[in-house]
Amino acid sequence: MRSIGYWLLALGLLGPLATGAAVTAGPETVARHAHYDYFAVGDTAAPRAKHTELVVALMGGGGRLDAAFRALGNAARHGHIVILRAVSDGSFDPDDGDYGRSFMTDWGPVRSARTLVFHDREASYDPEVLATLRAADGIFLAGGDQANYVRYWKGTPVQELLNAHVRAHRPIGGSSAGLAILGNYSYTSLDGGSLESRIALSDPYGPAVTLDTDFLHVPGLEGLITDTHFSARSRLGRLITFVARLDATFPAARLCGLGVDEASALLVDAKGIGRLADGSAGSAWLVTIGKRGPVPAGQPLAVDAVDVVRLDAGSRIDVRRRQVTASAERRIEAVHDGHVAVGSASAAMFRRESVPADED
Repeated sequence: MRSIGYWLLALGLLGPLATGAAVTAGPETVARHAHYDYFAVGDTAAPRAKHTELVVALMGGGGRLDAAFRALGNAARHGHIVILRAVSDGSFDPDDGDYGRSFMTDWGPVRSARTLVFHDREASYDPEVLATLRAADGIFLAGGDQANYVRYWKGTPVQELLNAHVRAHRPIGGSSAGLAILGNYSYTSLDGGSLESRIALSDPYGPAVTLDTDFLHVPGLEGLITDTHFSARSRLGRLITFVARLDATFPAARLCGLGVDEASALLVDAKGIGRLADGSAGSAWLVTIGKRGPVPAGQPLAVDAVDVVRLDAGSRIDVRRRQVTASAERRIEAVHDGHVAVGSASAAMFRRESVPADED
């Protein structure tokens, strides 16, 4: 019914598509607006949760992890969840990743789950969009293309409301592209591609290395840049590049990189303590520059010492202090002339070709 109603509405068979036009099918509401789409399930008029808890769910993408979504629902005290997406071509399949229904059943129940699909920047000024965000007890940033998130949200009331949301100790999570923008610094993919490690290492200031330094400010993630689909797409090289470049630009920031594997999630609580969500299929990776040096533009990266720490189910990380207990693995890497040093334990992660992706 949801899918049929949406497409009838989109084809104009249910009347004019004026702002606010909606079709209700059972407990669900679907509305198509000029600049965004809106889906709702549950009781959107129910009172908000009286108390919420700041939990940040950093999901690597490549599959859903029930425990991470349940953590968001629990931290939102089973209140109102808002799911954010963005598309560049104005099209969205309403059955593509039905997070709303899952929050009502598998990960909840919650009082309501609303999805906003942004089609352009104008949606970030729509009063109904802003009212929906203000009413969120928890927010989830879905996968897709993080460049759209930056283009549509940065410098708008949506950016302000996302930062106000976490300041109010309300939970937030992101998967794939949603994870990419949750750090204090972010890889924006604004060149339209999905950056491979070998390209990043060849020139840390190349046109494909697009970084943002002032987007979201989530408590506990200060000085952090995140990366996604980490091991499956061989992204250690590009994360080292991100950290080295940012470290050279902001030497006082105590920068580090955090990569999360597919079908895995790092849950960070209000005290900044993180652990892998139950059922995570992979690991989380902490990357810091142990020995700083110059990072000249137009030249391959050279770094003498990179500290790489892998976290598994038994590990804990104090993100603020960059301290890991019970790490699964720890090693020192070196990058010479844009390549990992011969004999390094993680050479394979640099040599494997990245997989082209439609999301980061």
